Amino acid sequence: MTDRQTLMAFLTANLLIVNMLLSLFFLPGADYCSGQTPALIITTPNILEALTGSCLQIPCTYETEHPTYNSSKTIYGVWIKGGINLLSSPGIIFHSSGSINNYSLDITGNLKEKNCTTLFPNLTTRYTDKYFFRVENGAFRATAIDDPLQITVKDSPWSPSINVTSDLKEHQSVTVTCSAFTPCPNSPPELTWNLQQDSLRHTEKNTDGTFTTKIQENITLSDTHDGYNIRCSARYPVIGGNKTAETEVTLSVSYAPKDTSASISPSGLVSAGSWVELSCSSRAKPPPTFTWFRISEHGDINVSVGQIYSFNATEGGEFYCEASNDLGQQKSFVILVDIKDDKASEFQILNILKILGIVLLCTGIIIFECWFRFCNKPKKEPEEPIYVNHAMVTKTQ
Repeated sequence: MTDRQTLMAFLTANLLIVNMLLSLFFLPGADYCSGQTPALIITTPNILEALTGSCLQIPCTYETEHPTYNSSKTIYGVWIKGGINLLSSPGIIFHSSGSINNYSLDITGNLKEKNCTTLFPNLTTRYTDKYFFRVENGAFRATAIDDPLQITVKDSPWSPSINVTSDLKEHQSVTVTCSAFTPCPNSPPELTWNLQQDSLRHTEKNTDGTFTTKIQENITLSDTHDGYNIRCSARYPVIGGNKTAETEVTLSVSYAPKDTSASISPSGLVSAGSWVELSCSSRAKPPPTFTWFRISEHGDINVSVGQIYSFNATEGGEFYCEASNDLGQQKSFVILVDIKDDKASEFQILNILKILGIVLLCTGIIIFECWFRFCNKPKKEPEEPIYVNHAMVTKTQ
């Protein structure tokens, strides 16, 4: 064979390969380079994640307006793994005719209704790759090369998400939702949390065709929920066991003042003209402002604003504080500022000393009188006994 014949044979073989690949990926006469509308368009998420040992459901629909497409004829779906390269053999892993099924795939959608939803079972990390969908229908053969699907298979599960309104207030009724991504609706994750354990689980279909599993609980908030940690765990069933991930959210609840109280320093009676400090405390969120009032016969008088009220006590009185924020207010109990009378105290001490002196004097007199009487008491003479008829009779003097 001459060099010319060898060259012609090589060119002919390459031309046949190119024509075969063109017939595989393009419609006859379709010119993608000129920017015309692709012969096949599929709708599916651009990126999907899956969990090793579980399954993955790929939501998929397709559209075509090409005149050679005929829904009355048999329609085959084909999945191709890897990049599209016209100079290499395509990585066909599935053909709905049954001729190829390397990954045990199953097109669960009705291809005649342009539904190409597909189930990937028992995934492993080697499934991670880019995938293309192809439709074969008589003379119509087209691959959606403009709509690749990236599948990523991971070993660790996704942490669930806890959704609750951000602006939380006491007495408010809210719905708390724990959601978990569900790539395999046939085996949804089991959700548990530290709220009411009989929360019903349900799986919802998202707008893009994927699924989410949820549990919900309605709670009426109080100040005790502020700082409360809600924990939710998602347990995914996989081949050989389960894989679990957990999420925790801390609630931030606003509430009106609670446990408002007032104190005085120094405590007890206060000397006139000395400094007195009144202090107010309260538990509230957001932090409260404090106002001090003095009770008078003409009504309660606002005497100070602030947590501490210091003043020179010239006279006594009754005081209380009020804590308030946007959600409410609360009053403390009343504190009595009692001024002691120093002159009266001295007079009282003198009176006490006088009384004590009188008591001591009287006591001494009584003791002396008793001693004197005891010592000067006259002695009695002894009685003479007499005898009458041998009987002793006492002679009374």
